[in-house]
Amino acid sequence: MEQEITSEALKSFFRKDLFAEFVGIELLEAGDGRATAKLQLKDHHRNGIGLVQGGAIFTLADLAFAAAVHSRGRIAVAIHCSVSYLKAVQGDFLLAEVQEVSCGPKIAVYTVRVTDSTGEVVSLFEGMAYRKKERWNP
Repeated sequence: MEQEITSEALKSFFRKDLFAEFVGIELLEAGDGRATAKLQLKDHHRNGIGLVQGGAIFTLADLAFAAAVHSRGRIAVAIHCSVSYLKAVQGDFLLAEVQEVSCGPKIAVYTVRVTDSTGEVVSLFEGMAYRKKERWNP
């Protein structure tokens, strides 16, 4: 049986993700194949036409996906990700919520719903990870 990693251990570990830290992503909770992360929006998250840049949304979803897959206790790497941008972001923050779809011995699949501060879904992300044999210990 695989050992679950605590939410506090995951949050501590993912604070070392320098790019996510630079962007301003905060991992709120993670565990049991799930995760929630938040991005407080600033002017530097906007593109040339004033909308939240798609890469910022993708990075938020990707960090949350990584936390969820690693909560199962094994090292994992993304092998496929897809993202759909559904509508322009409103408000001053984004929230990414991850749901585990399937977690097998080698392949795990997760969906991430990204909502804005009005509660509207602005993006859907699907991530597939290859789960290595090595245990992950933050």
